[in-house]
Amino acid sequence: MRKLKLQPPGLVVCRSNSFTLFLIRFCMSTNSTIGALQPSFVGSGTRESRLAKPKRLSIVIPVFNEGDTVHLILDMIKEVNLIFGIEKELVIVNDCSTDHTTISVRKYMQLNPELNIKYFEHEVNKGKGAALHTGIQQATGELIIIQDADLEYDPREYNTLLKPVVEGFADVVFGTRFYGGNPHRILFFWHSIGNKLLTFFSNIFTGLNLTDMETCYKLFRADLLKSLPLREKRFGFEPEITARVARIPKVRIYEVGISYYGRTFQEGKKIGWKDGFRALYCIIKYKFTRDEYRAINYANGNGTYDLATSERGEAVKSVDV
Repeated sequence: MRKLKLQPPGLVVCRSNSFTLFLIRFCMSTNSTIGALQPSFVGSGTRESRLAKPKRLSIVIPVFNEGDTVHLILDMIKEVNLIFGIEKELVIVNDCSTDHTTISVRKYMQLNPELNIKYFEHEVNKGKGAALHTGIQQATGELIIIQDADLEYDPREYNTLLKPVVEGFADVVFGTRFYGGNPHRILFFWHSIGNKLLTFFSNIFTGLNLTDMETCYKLFRADLLKSLPLREKRFGFEPEITARVARIPKVRIYEVGISYYGRTFQEGKKIGWKDGFRALYCIIKYKFTRDEYRAINYANGNGTYDLATSERGEAVKSVDV
């Protein structure tokens, strides 16, 4: 192979690769402008181009017969200081509890007037998914996280889920119970197998590589979440929301490890094997369901997209204390 005349001195190229020579000469001739071009190029895929820091996190808490624990989880949330000075908004939705949940929540609101708490009651029991629909609709923060009232999940880990979003890398963050060095209560073998199987089938239909689809801790950009036409009123919410989020163009989904302080059925756990079959049905159903989306302007660092969907409201009662 013959060497060409060195241009510039010290550069050796081959005659057989004339296109490479052209690229090298072009880059050398435009070297002074590359530095100016880099920020716009990098900004399309990194945090420099992300949205402004959020000011408020809405914590949606569905409750049903959690009178013995709801004040405890509210105390834990109260003690959390969010990163970057983000404010907390607590949106509690009581799904027609038959115990003393209503008394507990109202008493807590009276004793803690400094907390930003919005409280709503369903006049009939509709299910956890329906309670979440109500909470999502009523939330006013730029970010929304889901929190159960049963003490299985630790609010001190909010900042772990917030970090990928506020640093500009993620639109949605799942908290996974199945990796990381955090505490994890050992309970039911077949429940863990069921969770992993449901996650596996969900990944097949969504194309994601999640490790914990059924986790409670899911944090969303509010504009994105409110654009979705959610339908599942009970425990089918998790596979539905996962399937719908996965279809958003170029959405950025992250996972972070979280703790899990699971409880037994004697301690009040409600989900059962029938809910597992419903989840499997929803995984398949929402792979092929195409609802209309309420129109929003969803923008991230990879582009701007128009989502359109119809909005369905839930009949709820706002409670002032």
